[in-house]
Amino acid sequence: MNLHRFLPVVAIALGVVCPSRAVETAAAAPWPTLEPARQVSNAVAAPLLASARAGNRVVAVGDHGVILLSDDGIKFRQARMVPVRSLLTSVQFIDARRGYAAGHDGVVLGTQDGGETWMLLRAERGAEQPILSLYFDSPEHGIAVGLYGWAIETRDAGRTWSEIKVEAGENADRHLLHMFGSGRGSLFIAGEGGTIFRSADRGKSWQASTTGDNGSLWYGHSLPDGSLLVCGMRGHLYRSSDDGKTWQRVDSHTTQSLTGIAELADGRIVVVGMAGTVLDSKDGGKTFSVTQRAGQESLTAVLANGSRPLLMSMAGPLQDDGPDRR
Repeated sequence: MNLHRFLPVVAIALGVVCPSRAVETAAAAPWPTLEPARQVSNAVAAPLLASARAGNRVVAVGDHGVILLSDDGIKFRQARMVPVRSLLTSVQFIDARRGYAAGHDGVVLGTQDGGETWMLLRAERGAEQPILSLYFDSPEHGIAVGLYGWAIETRDAGRTWSEIKVEAGENADRHLLHMFGSGRGSLFIAGEGGTIFRSADRGKSWQASTTGDNGSLWYGHSLPDGSLLVCGMRGHLYRSSDDGKTWQRVDSHTTQSLTGIAELADGRIVVVGMAGTVLDSKDGGKTFSVTQRAGQESLTAVLANGSRPLLMSMAGPLQDDGPDRR
């Protein structure tokens, strides 16, 4: 089953095939995705789309409500209780115990125990509006975004949500693909068509800028030095040194689509993408070298595991086994 059944925008560009069965039709079984995720023996091979740190713990989310946990970045196990089987697309932790995850069916989940068990905070039965990304800038305040400019906001730790407008002009129907924040308190949404939305007032108002390229942007990341990176389709990679007011293109040396960014303990910046693509920077993201893993896996996310990258893929978590330089 083609992954675009799950993630209409991102997966079309990924061009990958998901080996698991897609969501059943309502006629066959009404909203089976809003039933608890099954405990399965091959959970570590599930397609994963996002990952985060809960203190030292790694938490990764993906297909059929699978949430994987690891306390060493090597051995992974399935979370004990996840109340949905929806495709999960986003995960974030406020601290070592409190976190949120979101995905299809408008699902938002919360955890208070480092990801061991999750509670359902929000869902829309039969809705065709997936949440593609969510971001909390405090334990109470968060924003989730999706297709056609759709966005919702909570101010009470996910108990209630209301729709908000990111853009009312010609960019109003842009797909909103990834949310992140800067160290200066600004919020950003990377979106369709090279559009980046910026808010300096916690989401009350937004300003749109464009990179000048048509390729959608799939991921954004704030670095400790205050600079920002965004990446996306066809190897597009951009850097900002003024809190997102302006963006400069960075040569990625690849046309493979890029999906995730992380800073390692030794200061290197790693960007990952399709066909096993791994970019490496030693100067704060100003320049990159490119490598390709021998297996050419579809890499979907990356976290720092000390001075090595921990990779997520459409076949589960992968260890950094020394990619081949090209």
